[in-house]
Amino acid sequence: MGDIISGNRRIDTAALDKRAARAASGLASLGVVRGDIIALFLRNDIPFFEASIAAGLLGAYPTPVNWHGTAEEARYIFENSGAKVIVVHADLLGPIQRVIPDGVAVLVVPTPPELAEAYGASKEASAVPTGMVDWSSWVDTFEPYAAPPAPSPGTIIYTSGTTGQPKGVRRAQPTQEQHEFSMRNLVYVFGFTTRPPPQIVAAMVGPMYHSAPNAYGMVAARIGATILLQPRFDPEDLLRLIEEKKVTHIHMVPIMFNRLLKLPEEVRRKYDLSSLEFVVHAAAPCPAPIKRAMIEWWGPVINEYYGSTEVGSVTFCNSQEWLAHPGTVGKAMPGADVKVIDGEGKSLPVGEIGEVVAKFPGIADFTYHKDHAKRVASEKAGLIAPGDVGYLDADGFLYLCDRAKDMIISGGVNIYPAEIESVLHRMPGVADCAVFGVPDDEYGEAVHACVQLQPGASLSDADVKAFLRQHIAGFKTPKAVDFHAELPREDSGKIFKRKLREPFWAGRATRI
Repeated sequence: MGDIISGNRRIDTAALDKRAARAASGLASLGVVRGDIIALFLRNDIPFFEASIAAGLLGAYPTPVNWHGTAEEARYIFENSGAKVIVVHADLLGPIQRVIPDGVAVLVVPTPPELAEAYGASKEASAVPTGMVDWSSWVDTFEPYAAPPAPSPGTIIYTSGTTGQPKGVRRAQPTQEQHEFSMRNLVYVFGFTTRPPPQIVAAMVGPMYHSAPNAYGMVAARIGATILLQPRFDPEDLLRLIEEKKVTHIHMVPIMFNRLLKLPEEVRRKYDLSSLEFVVHAAAPCPAPIKRAMIEWWGPVINEYYGSTEVGSVTFCNSQEWLAHPGTVGKAMPGADVKVIDGEGKSLPVGEIGEVVAKFPGIADFTYHKDHAKRVASEKAGLIAPGDVGYLDADGFLYLCDRAKDMIISGGVNIYPAEIESVLHRMPGVADCAVFGVPDDEYGEAVHACVQLQPGASLSDADVKAFLRQHIAGFKTPKAVDFHAELPREDSGKIFKRKLREPFWAGRATRI
């Protein structure tokens, strides 16, 4: 039996299940039935697990909402999903209160001290407002749900497409066989087979409103692993956590590696990381120099998979496979179908760049909530297009060039921002960067870079361009470079590239 730990609070999985069963009774009293949606406007916290499991017991869908977005973005998801209940942290309630649809029940979670400290929330803002329902005490008023649990349909994750509003990925009710297949697949790619689950200590460092961290956290809870909730990703604090709590497993994104590697050498070397057994990353291509440096530092415990909310995890590679195929995101997992196609849907030869399409027949099919036409449009060559551009090598390993929507077409030439960003990450003085296309009257699009400098560093537009010209072709060099004190980012550290790109495309037909 494992525990979920957040700050000084701890709950074991038996107690978690009992709390979730009480919450299910509470949600049922609010009229929640099978197929309904419960919106979670929560940071990573114990009630996130309680509410998610409770919804599943009723056959309802928990739907996490990205709390970094604007109130209007939250309004769209609340309204589009048709959520019957919204569960929200107290300090997040104020900005969205005016956009909560009429008739929707609101349950407020007191913001715990560790989250309040991490996000600078005052004591007053962290308390449940007078007249609102306190999730914690409300759950305690109900007896555990006694009816046979409905089959859990999983979680609806809203994922942005190449254009327009975010889309809710809604899976069909899985058969028992599909459920077991999905669990086996996830347990494998998350590395939860390396030791008995009660001996697994998994650090949660990414926000659970994203599909991969959500799946990671929920699977870890279901198998009985111990889960450590880091209030907010901090590179040195993660090293401390690994040493003190003997962390064995972590799910990460590449920007976290970059931030870890930016730590001073003396900081990086003072922590004992020998407990680590399985670190897995996904969500974005990882620059080869950064991944190689992480393997050299942490050892051959770094693993990678590729997939999407729609198709699941379809490729995988361990450290040894990656070192033999630098830059790959893995080889198709058994049973998965992964291809690279041209504009006519034909499979491309080895090494040729095209659109990546994939499918895992063993998992339940999906649609986009209230928009099946977009689901139909996402199907190409009988598979699903997650929106990535890449190629396969002779051994069947997949390499990503970029997101299809991020690819810059300048003068008819395809330019991949991820390639430019990977070079910029190696430039001394650069803490982070984002490269994207902006309108250009002559070429259609021009390359533009936004750079965040390391503290104390001083670089100019000319410095950046000169460095890049040493490593990439001149036509890939940004036409202009902007410098930012801080780049807009999500809690995972992932940059909000859309927010940087939007002003340039305002008033035009855009791809943002």
